[in-house]
Amino acid sequence: MTQEFRYNRVLVKISGEALKGNREHGYDAEAVHAVVNRVKQIMDQGVEVALVVGAGNIWRGVMGRSGGMDRVNADYMGMLATVMNALCLRDFFNAAGVAALVQCSVGMEPIAPRFNRDQAIKALEAGQLVIFAGGTGSPFFTTDTTAVLRALETDCDAVLKATKVDGVYTADPKTDPSAERFSHLTFDEALARQLKVMDSTAFSMCRDNDLPIIVFNFSDPESFLRVLSGDTSAGTVVSRE
Repeated sequence: MTQEFRYNRVLVKISGEALKGNREHGYDAEAVHAVVNRVKQIMDQGVEVALVVGAGNIWRGVMGRSGGMDRVNADYMGMLATVMNALCLRDFFNAAGVAALVQCSVGMEPIAPRFNRDQAIKALEAGQLVIFAGGTGSPFFTTDTTAVLRALETDCDAVLKATKVDGVYTADPKTDPSAERFSHLTFDEALARQLKVMDSTAFSMCRDNDLPIIVFNFSDPESFLRVLSGDTSAGTVVSRE
């Protein structure tokens, strides 16, 4: 028997680092399985899930730029890395019995079909996981912005930002024991405080379209279900009001 949730179709944004476990880079099978199990847990409860994954386990544009690379090319490399991560996740999800579809922002056939809104929504309605890869298809945009864009395009109820802590704090709680946790923030407050949990473009798009963001601890086995139920003690809700 499935639960009733406040959010029934969500886009989950995870970092590329979530796939590398304790490795310096690349993939760790145990870490990838953990991601699959967390997401499968909520899909088994009838929640429709789309996914955007970053590229930090393979490439960070700032690395290339610090070495003298052109910003546009560095960003294109990051987009390609997200496609690699999406293909990895798709196969792990399929092996776990979860039908997964990858859609890419740019033409990459036969590796992955191009983003198609109607097909993505049909897949979500059919209980499939949809993984959006390749960023927005343009440089200068982060995967946070990609997550918000795709969430809006596929009529998601919220963006769930998976992190290593249970919400947004006034400072890094791992280095500052006096850091205070927010249970709720408005988008204007998040922008004014220059909180780095998501970029300003993503915050602004959510504010303008009234799409909430929930920041939560992805490593907590129960956090997903609590967040979906509207439990603000499980994460920080960022919304218009």
